[in-house]
Amino acid sequence: MNIFDYAMQMEKDGEAYYRQLAGKCHIKGLKRILNMLADDEVGHYNTFEKLKAGTDTEVTGSMVLENAKNIFQDIKETETEFDFAVSEIELYNKAIEIEKKSEDFYREKANEVEKPGLKDILLNIAGDEKKHRFLLENTVEFLSRPKTWIENAEFHHLDEY
Repeated sequence: MNIFDYAMQMEKDGEAYYRQLAGKCHIKGLKRILNMLADDEVGHYNTFEKLKAGTDTEVTGSMVLENAKNIFQDIKETETEFDFAVSEIELYNKAIEIEKKSEDFYREKANEVEKPGLKDILLNIAGDEKKHRFLLENTVEFLSRPKTWIENAEFHHLDEY
């Protein structure tokens, strides 16, 4: 399996996982975040599909962090009850591991390729995966202690990135 086939499969699996998580989520805002992550994975898949076909392409970069900040603000204003099972948080932790492995894979492959444009694309996608991981880590923190995360931090969590 070549790099493009492998990357496409990883992105397809990531999309499926996020859609599965979104289907289990009962907070609309978190469901939106999970679907945005899935949509990012679709964008990555499409990028690799174009690269495999020999078509020039570029990566615009994920806007998921910028959008998530507004979504967390909406959650603060609309949600009154936060009740999550430990098993649900474990699913988010698994997603964090997947994002870390994806980021590492793309950085490793970027060091192996000689074509400068491809190297840049791989590094950009690795950056997106890092943003995904960062967002998921903050989501786990939010799920673990929603009231203090929202009230005390004033949403500076996502500004740190």
